[in-house]
Amino acid sequence: MLLGTVLLWALNITVTKFMFDHGWKPLAYGTIRYFVAISLFWAFTYYRERSFRIARADFWLVALAALMIFLNQLCFVYGVKLAHASTVALLLGTTPIFIGLIALALRLEHLPGPFWIGAAITFAGVALIAVANGSVGSSLAGTLIAIATAFTWACYTTAIAPLMRRYSPYRISSVVLAIGWVPLALAAIPQLGHEQFSFGWKVWLGFGYAVIGPLFLTNILWFTSIDRVGASRAALFGNLQPFFAVFFALILLSESLDGLEIAGGVLIFAGIAFERISRGPATATAHEPVPAGRE
Repeated sequence: MLLGTVLLWALNITVTKFMFDHGWKPLAYGTIRYFVAISLFWAFTYYRERSFRIARADFWLVALAALMIFLNQLCFVYGVKLAHASTVALLLGTTPIFIGLIALALRLEHLPGPFWIGAAITFAGVALIAVANGSVGSSLAGTLIAIATAFTWACYTTAIAPLMRRYSPYRISSVVLAIGWVPLALAAIPQLGHEQFSFGWKVWLGFGYAVIGPLFLTNILWFTSIDRVGASRAALFGNLQPFFAVFFALILLSESLDGLEIAGGVLIFAGIAFERISRGPATATAHEPVPAGRE
């Protein structure tokens, strides 16, 4: 289940890039895709729990998490639109470092020396990718937005973590994603009015995959697997997502990686690996990502 989840997430970046290259407008795509996936997930959650109730005291956290998922989706669709799928995939690997930095800023966690070494290695990799963006055809704006995608996902993860301790992941995912969809839909109104929807069968097949796979099915697989093997082991699999995503982009979109991008990707992976190994299993769950409707 973990491997299937990671592969579904990884392929989604390539599929999304294919959607944009074949006529979908970014916000129109994101809004319609989320609406269909949320509808499916609400039906699943209601069948499972028969309630979406959230305590009034937790409303502010729900609103904050919804805001972060809205900003994350804005960054995701425009990051993929403006940059290579492989570039976006590599930069998403910085998410665990951003989570650690946010936890430090909010005084939720004390970060030891190995974290800072890992963070420095990771951001050196990000710098190499940013330097390479001009030579590989990814705009600087796309690169910066891709970094913002990782940062907003880290903010979302931090905001939703306390809620996950009080409610099931299915209930929280359903409520937060639905609330976050509202501003996304409002922002998409101009693009929805100009979207033609005259796509070929491959595009519609890709759209169906983007709804069922990385938004609906992965939530079920991910949280079921976490319950069985624990968050620490699950997070190790989650860290493989950017590199599977690069593989799919290179094979299916015929993208190529600049030497600096390859070096940057290696540094990002090395920084994350160093930080996790240094932490050890006892503290490995302290600031793990909690994917709920990821990308």
